Amino acid sequence: MEDTSQEDIISLVKSIFEVSDFTKTEFSLEFRIEDYDFKSKFENLARKLENMSYAGKLEEIDNGRYVIIQKFSPKKQRRWMSSSWTPRILFAIVISFVMIDGYYRTSGTNSIIEIGDPLEMAGVYTLSLLGILGIHELGHIIAAKIHRLKTTWPYFIPGLPVIGIPTFGAFIQSRGLTINREILFDVAIAGPIAGLVIAIIVSIYGAYTAPILDQDIAAGLFAESKLIEWNQGEPLLMTASLALFGKGGDGQEVIMTPVMFAAWIGFLITFLNLLPAWQLDGGHMARTLLGPKLHRYATFGSMAILILLNYWLMAMLILIMSSRNPGATPLDDISPLSRNRKLAYIGIIGLAILCAPLPSDFLPNFLP
Repeated sequence: MEDTSQEDIISLVKSIFEVSDFTKTEFSLEFRIEDYDFKSKFENLARKLENMSYAGKLEEIDNGRYVIIQKFSPKKQRRWMSSSWTPRILFAIVISFVMIDGYYRTSGTNSIIEIGDPLEMAGVYTLSLLGILGIHELGHIIAAKIHRLKTTWPYFIPGLPVIGIPTFGAFIQSRGLTINREILFDVAIAGPIAGLVIAIIVSIYGAYTAPILDQDIAAGLFAESKLIEWNQGEPLLMTASLALFGKGGDGQEVIMTPVMFAAWIGFLITFLNLLPAWQLDGGHMARTLLGPKLHRYATFGSMAILILLNYWLMAMLILIMSSRNPGATPLDDISPLSRNRKLAYIGIIGLAILCAPLPSDFLPNFLP
């Protein structure tokens, strides 16, 4: 640290906090502060320090509260990640994959019952699925901007069209430091809530337009292998959408149209994101509420849930990734989460249950 910068920082900290002790080490400046109302003051300090390429961390040591300041070197992104063309190319690939997947699924459904032109239905499918994912990421971006946190554009992840799902979702990266728990919580919760609203709308529209087959006709198609039983689980919100239009009860078979499949993917991705695991959105929320130790246990619990639902691959992925990087740590990891945010997290647990792809024997019968 250069002397001129040190003097500026010392003056800055003392202008914001009541400093009772100051220590200078080889790599940091440490200030013992006596302020009780430190949360907003530290947020103000952290923003100013970041503009000066320094990072401040708030810690409690030996019953004292300290601000520890070090030189901040932004983590260099990989070359392909830093290119402005990367998110655009990935988005174009995902659009192509979703269109191909939608065309294939519509053609397959038309062989059983006519639902529309494959190209037109592929467009509706693409708009539905990417609408869910895009609004999810837009929720993160808007919340980040409100808290003055810089982020990248969304990176959409191509999937496996036709043989699987055409996209594995999307993600954004932070280009700044997360100052406190509330900012981490707000940015994390905004995405799933925004995306879920669109997923519900898509599910209701899909349920309204989904054709149904008489049980006897469906049995014949099953016998001829023209109709394959859906065994990937059904979210309660999807069951409720079907129930709105009197569909999904005994004696009828609902066709999984491309639009319904888009809603199912939206619910699945929302469910996965709401799990209190690793650096998923739900993991960030759980980290702000539970702290690092309990968050680690919550990650293991999430993996157990995924295994019970037969999502082994996702459970293994979380295990591998969490062993490398357990979770995000805000600069101020002392200030508690507000009461309203704690109550909101209870609601998040409920939404995760409603979005979970539950096996058919777990589903309540909404119809008489």
